Amino acid sequence: MGEFTEGAPCWVDAMFADVEAAKTFYGDVLGWTFGEASTEYGNYTQAYSGGKAVAAVVPPMPGADAPSQWCLYLHSSDVGATAEKVASNGGEVLMGPMQVASFGSMLIAKEPSGAVFGVWQPGEHKGFEKMGEAGAYAWAEVFTREPDKPDAFLPSVFPYTTQRMDPGDDPDPADMDFSVYCVGGPENPVLGRMRMGEEFPPQVPSYIQVYFGVPNCDEAVEKVKKHGGQLHFGPMDSPFGRFAAVADQQGAAFAVIDLSTTVGEMPTFG
Repeated sequence: MGEFTEGAPCWVDAMFADVEAAKTFYGDVLGWTFGEASTEYGNYTQAYSGGKAVAAVVPPMPGADAPSQWCLYLHSSDVGATAEKVASNGGEVLMGPMQVASFGSMLIAKEPSGAVFGVWQPGEHKGFEKMGEAGAYAWAEVFTREPDKPDAFLPSVFPYTTQRMDPGDDPDPADMDFSVYCVGGPENPVLGRMRMGEEFPPQVPSYIQVYFGVPNCDEAVEKVKKHGGQLHFGPMDSPFGRFAAVADQQGAAFAVIDLSTTVGEMPTFG
């Protein structure tokens, strides 16, 4: 793939207490294969789809007791400058900036409403080698109860413009508060933002949901269940694809989407 633009999603990884179980789960659900664990980097293990790097899994650092969850990384040409923007615009830098040998530089941050994300400045490791296909990253959305916070913060850190979805004939437009962040114009959306409603339990914090492409959404959901994972929402048809929100057997939430099965007209944004 070519170079990523500033602020574009460029990589995902997740920590798992049982990495072998995660490899079995995602190998079946998403068709991934896995490389050799990199022992000098905490057994960081890359996942591949059709021989292309699409994600990574890693065990927790010694003494860490963090829940299993996927982390989305946004591209930066200067991770140090991005860290300063995060801090000066109400966010929090949780880790880094730090150099990862010759692979690149990273940081982990939290936007003001609480969603955690990563930032990656590439060296030898550029990021996704495949996107928007079955077995690969397809999309991501910030879920938050306080949409004004990421709507102010993210365009201050990255060169985003914001387009809000027209609720159309919805009798209560507040029910559907969905926007996209774009880079270089509305024709290039890179990240979504959804307001969390009352259907979300109050203990669920702001988070970023990562979507992975699958050939068949319903079959992927059945595989999730077979391996002890959970179905949180769907499957549901949409103009973007048939999708479902799920979690693996270790609790890491994500979504699967069949991008080839679309229903309905594309919404308008303005």
